[in-house]
Amino acid sequence: MANRKLITQVLASIFFRRANYKAARYARNSRSLFGLVQQAVLKSKNLTGSNIQDVRNQIALMARMVKAYASGEYKNIPWKSLIRMVAVLIYFVSPLDFIPDFLPIIGVTDDIALIFWLASAMGTDIDKFRQWEESKKTTIQIG
Repeated sequence: MANRKLITQVLASIFFRRANYKAARYARNSRSLFGLVQQAVLKSKNLTGSNIQDVRNQIALMARMVKAYASGEYKNIPWKSLIRMVAVLIYFVSPLDFIPDFLPIIGVTDDIALIFWLASAMGTDIDKFRQWEESKKTTIQIG
């Protein structure tokens, strides 16, 4: 229940609205997308605490999806889902957001909650991407 309230507050915040606004510009520029992915993966490596591996896994998955989209390999992401994902990554890498990242322990709480919210909201799109990744691996192994 507390998580749902936090997500609602974050999604309504000026910080997320700004990230959402920037997301459309980023989504149209492959170089910006690659840079954003790099920043997000780098920041995720610096996270510490319990269950952080789940967060890193979700960020890695989003990073692979965005990279595949930006490179033109995978375009089966609905525009709305892509914008959501890019907005969440922009929000994640920004140190100034609903709960500023420089606050010890609680500073990344909003970021982590938002990442898990996105993973839940994009379940079908994520499943399709995973299937595509698996089929790509199978094709490479067979070929």
